[in-house]
Amino acid sequence: MPKLKTRKAAAKRFKVTGSGKKISRRKAFKNHLLEHKTTSRKNALSKKALVHERDEKNVRLMMPYA
Repeated sequence: MPKLKTRKAAAKRFKVTGSGKKISRRKAFKNHLLEHKTTSRKNALSKKALVHERDEKNVRLMMPYA
């Protein structure tokens, strides 16, 4: 069996949690146009989130060794 390749774009965007059971991600909408967003909203967007269970299979296929 040849080695499987990791999708580098996915490897830069997702991390596996310590237990290895879940995948964490960044939240969207915190790159630009930040002036009109409230501070509390920006703080909430700064935190990590978990990938939804329906999307988790696709992410794991992109990162076979994660």
